[in-house]
Amino acid sequence: MQTLWQDLRYSFRVLLRHPGFTGAAVVTLALGIGANSAIFSVVNAVVLRPLPYHETGRLVVINETNPQLSRDQLGVSYPNYLDWRDQQSVFEQMAAWRGNGFIFRSGDEPEPVGGAMVTAGLFSTLGVEPAIGRTFLPEEDRVGAARVAVVSHGFRTRRLGADRNVEGRTIRLDDQDYTVIGVMPPDFKFPSDEVEVWTALGVEADSRLMKNRAVHVTSAVARLKPGVTIEQAQAGLDTIAGRIQQQYPGADPGHGVKLVPLHDQVVGEARPALLILFGAVGFVLAVACANVGNLLLARATTRQREMAVRAVLGASRWRVMRQLLTESTLLALLGGTLGLLLALWGVDLLVAHLPDFVPRAKEIRVDGQVLGFTLMISLLTGIIFGLAPAMQSSKAGLNEALKESGGRQAGGSGRRRLHNLLVVSEVALSLMLLVGAGLTIKSFWRLRHVNPGFNSENLLTMGVSLPDSKYQTKARVVSFFRQTTERLKALPGVEAASAVSYLPITGSDGQGDLTIEGHPFAPGTAPGATFRRNLPNYFRAMGIPLVRGREFDEHDDGQNQKVVIINETMARRYWPNEDPVGQRIKIGPPENEPWLTIVGVVGDVKNEGLSVEPVLATYEPYAQRPRLTMNLVVRAAGDAASLLPAVRSELRAVEKEILIFNAGTMKDRMATSIAPQRLNTSLLLIFATVALALAAIGIYGVISYSVTRRIHEIGIRMALGAQRGDVLKLVVGQGILPVLIGVGTGLVGAFALTRLMKGLLFNVSATDPVTFAVITLLLVGVALLACYVPARRATRVDPIEALRYE
Repeated sequence: MQTLWQDLRYSFRVLLRHPGFTGAAVVTLALGIGANSAIFSVVNAVVLRPLPYHETGRLVVINETNPQLSRDQLGVSYPNYLDWRDQQSVFEQMAAWRGNGFIFRSGDEPEPVGGAMVTAGLFSTLGVEPAIGRTFLPEEDRVGAARVAVVSHGFRTRRLGADRNVEGRTIRLDDQDYTVIGVMPPDFKFPSDEVEVWTALGVEADSRLMKNRAVHVTSAVARLKPGVTIEQAQAGLDTIAGRIQQQYPGADPGHGVKLVPLHDQVVGEARPALLILFGAVGFVLAVACANVGNLLLARATTRQREMAVRAVLGASRWRVMRQLLTESTLLALLGGTLGLLLALWGVDLLVAHLPDFVPRAKEIRVDGQVLGFTLMISLLTGIIFGLAPAMQSSKAGLNEALKESGGRQAGGSGRRRLHNLLVVSEVALSLMLLVGAGLTIKSFWRLRHVNPGFNSENLLTMGVSLPDSKYQTKARVVSFFRQTTERLKALPGVEAASAVSYLPITGSDGQGDLTIEGHPFAPGTAPGATFRRNLPNYFRAMGIPLVRGREFDEHDDGQNQKVVIINETMARRYWPNEDPVGQRIKIGPPENEPWLTIVGVVGDVKNEGLSVEPVLATYEPYAQRPRLTMNLVVRAAGDAASLLPAVRSELRAVEKEILIFNAGTMKDRMATSIAPQRLNTSLLLIFATVALALAAIGIYGVISYSVTRRIHEIGIRMALGAQRGDVLKLVVGQGILPVLIGVGTGLVGAFALTRLMKGLLFNVSATDPVTFAVITLLLVGVALLACYVPARRATRVDPIEALRYE
């Protein structure tokens, strides 16, 4: 221990004597370690940390599938769930839930609240107890039971005045009174962070939606029995699903069951992108290590005499190596400390800009695990970048040190090879990272410029929801939206106004099996089609082209002929050589749905997302199937956002209790929809830029050091007649050789690694030749510049002065 303390004190003195070297090394390491710690804090919270439930490894989510239609993660139908629950023998408990937003009314201003309708056993299945009160009893989870609710800690704190005596308190949700029976712990966020209220699912069990086996809007979770594997549970449910298909052959043909671990279900979509980012910052750290390793090698040359004298005085090679490793580890710990400060700032920045798709984002923080990771990576980094220089520096004896003290050599052939090897590593890693960044940039550029099928300029959108207690008839609901859109059209600066059930990019009302008159499908092979409901003038307001037929008008109220408008994709697929106008279709179970006559065809719209190809889509007149919640769209002549106060005023004038939410421009909504891709692109670009800068600095440092050590040689060459151009070619040629080897190695690595990015790219091949070529030229160009600057300095050597260098 005393020897270690001596080594540490000596290392401190050595580093303090060379503040320039120490500062450069510490900052370089801080960038690499800080970036790794920041991204690790995200990966740890989202991917690695267990979910806050009892024995999470035994929890599985149950999805329904339809292999014939390539659907492997559908929701489940409530009747099927009940059959599974009653017939299964592989689970300790099963539970179901369905997402359901509520309108919470407390005072004059209503507000939306995220909610879920759940079965009584959900909380016990997850193994979570309420912080206050209790959860649902079995008798409260059935038709006709009194309406009760469990609320989140945040809901109690923000909306109920943090009242601990909340049990028995009445709250109003969707114009229904609910009695609060319990409050969940602060960290309970199921099924998502937005859910603040849970009500009993069984109360709605007799609704048409819940009784239909073809409607997959429920989700299910189960806890495996001890000793039962997920494969055994899958086999058991497959058997039950087969019996259900035989018992109800026409209800929902072709569907199966798939079990997924709950943890995978929660983090599945975010995991690939986060792991790729974590790999990217690992590359940055590796480049930083190579850079500092080269600095240590260069500095070791000036200390060769010191190391040789130590050896002569009796120090073993291991003793010398230990001293040098202590110095490199100390450097890494200093870099890790500064990197941790950068990580604290970086985590706050990341959390502020993380898109909504990242689960468990509120759990991201720099905690004990992140501190431990930073310490571990700092120690490993110190050993990794210090080991090669330490081994090299401990080899030479006194005679060799005295020979090289004059500076005529570049530190020996072994040291030159090690310098070059580190340069090769830096270049290869930087190229792989740059190629990944280049692919994501190209992908993001194409995503931003994809045609969404509508005109997003000067378009204001907002969600509105009517109070159920005042709008209980179809006629009154339809009248409100007609009256409202007419008032909005009359506002100065408004070109068009309408409403739709779901805005483009955000999904659809749902999806049902398509029935086409005269085009029978075999059981289980009917294609799915999405549906939306919209008011007249919607397509004009959105800038969606009408290809054939007509738009809806005031007469399309469902009293006589029920009508529908389809998109071009459906028209091309099923009526390629004829006019689809006048044809009839059904959406949903054929025995339950009416025939809809096609009256128009509109252009394809990216309804499910900018990166998703248009699917079969239908639009129905709002008056045929009205709903209380809709999205208004207002086309402005100029700045759409400036119309928001006037639009709010008009809405309040018609109905003062209306709920207005998610107000904003369509441009902003589209930007939000590609936020995940923007974040991935930005981070990869930052990491790649840092790696490129470090690589360029490393190349410059190696060549500059080589020139300094070879001044005598260069002077002799010039005295013997070498021209400046000859010296320039010599220095640049020797410097660019390891760069070219690194480029070749990096290209091979990039071709292999970028295939892992396929799922993150849009309309770009993972081996896109243009990107590979551009990045290669960029890196070689930067490397040439890094070689040229010190080479240019070498051409200015005065032969007379160089010969006096000794």
